[in-house]
Amino acid sequence: MGFIKEFKEFAMKGNVMDMAVGVIIGGAFGKIVSSLVDDVLMPLVGMVTGNVDFTSLAFQIGEGEGAAVLKYGNFIQNTVDFIIVAFCIFLMLKGINKLNRKKEEAPAPEEPKGPTQEELLAEIRDLLKKK
Repeated sequence: MGFIKEFKEFAMKGNVMDMAVGVIIGGAFGKIVSSLVDDVLMPLVGMVTGNVDFTSLAFQIGEGEGAAVLKYGNFIQNTVDFIIVAFCIFLMLKGINKLNRKKEEAPAPEEPKGPTQEELLAEIRDLLKKK
């Protein structure tokens, strides 16, 4: 029973749960970026390059059944995907860091200053003199 309890404690730690949330959100973010690349950017890139479909680019070495096919078009597509994902993450982190800096730079409101020790003693002295 100790093994299951130990595993449960490990699985429920904050870091593991944070990582799980990050992986799930990362997967969803990856789908968004893939759609951006495949459906928006690559048609524009294809238009600029003369409607070249990168994914179909390949180089065949040899002939017949033993021929090796190097699909470098997929490599180009994945490289473009990576660059766009990295750029999007960079922009997101830059925005988060900017927001965090604003929070840190905001001056704390000054606490209202009360009377100093000398002022309090003088007030006590004056009250005692009146009696």
